[in-house]
Amino acid sequence: MSPPNPGPTRPARRVATAVLAAALLLAAPLALADAASQEEVRLQAACEVAIDRGLNYLANSQRADGAWANEGESNVVAYTSLAVMAFLARGYAPGLPPYGDALNRGVDFVLNSQRDNGMVTGQSGDNMYIHTIATLMLAEVSGIIDAERQAKLDAVLPKALKVTLDAQRVQKAEAHQGGWRYSPGSTDSDLSLSGWALMSLRAARANGAGVPEDAVKQAVAFILRCRSKDGGFSYQPGGNSSNLARTGAGLLSLELCGDHRSDATKAAGDYVLQNFQKLAGDEKAYNYALYYCSQGMFQLGEGYWERFAPMLFDLLLKNQKEDGSWTPRGELEQKLGPNYATAMSVLALSVTCRQLPIYQR
Repeated sequence: MSPPNPGPTRPARRVATAVLAAALLLAAPLALADAASQEEVRLQAACEVAIDRGLNYLANSQRADGAWANEGESNVVAYTSLAVMAFLARGYAPGLPPYGDALNRGVDFVLNSQRDNGMVTGQSGDNMYIHTIATLMLAEVSGIIDAERQAKLDAVLPKALKVTLDAQRVQKAEAHQGGWRYSPGSTDSDLSLSGWALMSLRAARANGAGVPEDAVKQAVAFILRCRSKDGGFSYQPGGNSSNLARTGAGLLSLELCGDHRSDATKAAGDYVLQNFQKLAGDEKAYNYALYYCSQGMFQLGEGYWERFAPMLFDLLLKNQKEDGSWTPRGELEQKLGPNYATAMSVLALSVTCRQLPIYQR
């Protein structure tokens, strides 16, 4: 047996200690980073499983006519549009397995829902929520459907966009100019509806449609007028009633239209980080809020998304049901049914897939 090593001399010991300390200081953040990376991988894998289970639920709950509904025909065009976008967000395309037929039937249902006045609302009257969500989906699916469906979409989409643009031009008080509300003839505007309308215009414009740049600029100006002093966004200009749903909608609208990491969007991101865990459970538009906050915080990016994503994913993962669906939780959403909640949850979870053109950074 070799004699025991007497160890380094005192000066050498000091050097060795210093080197060891430096190594530990360097190793600590690397270990933390490695742990964070492992957690990110775990969450991502869990999210992918949850997304696939959610899409399987939606595939099995589609009606024979291609629609996704709750009960009756109310909002069915919007539910169907959201469901189609949920599949697109995961990278599935119309006409291609495994969900190509379901997507084709969903697109057909929406295309066949345009009314004589140009609104894509089916039997739901002049509801601008339904119309703008349907228009957004059609803009997103344009270019990835077969020639026959594309020809029909090319006839439907311009009429739908004209409705939205004409509604924006209705004479309104200065504070409400540039926005939209519940019906095409509304003389005021609100942030919630305006977010959907703006996204539909931007998606169509990005896909080559004739959407005037000024229409987007006016909409952005309206969104900015809805900012609150706390960094969040209110329902209408001059209000001070921020919540997660409205703040997420405002954040995403600005980020998608060129205000990337501006003072307004960073303030909105701070509001979401500071209030998400406190407010999410009481959010009246819960699924809506999670969808908008997910998309908005992802667009905002570094320093925001990384802190927000674990909170979001944990909340969504623990609330998924055994059959793959989600149940609406917000007071304003409880009657909307699991197809709506599942589509919105899948869209929120799929943000990092970057498949929908409108949400690509």
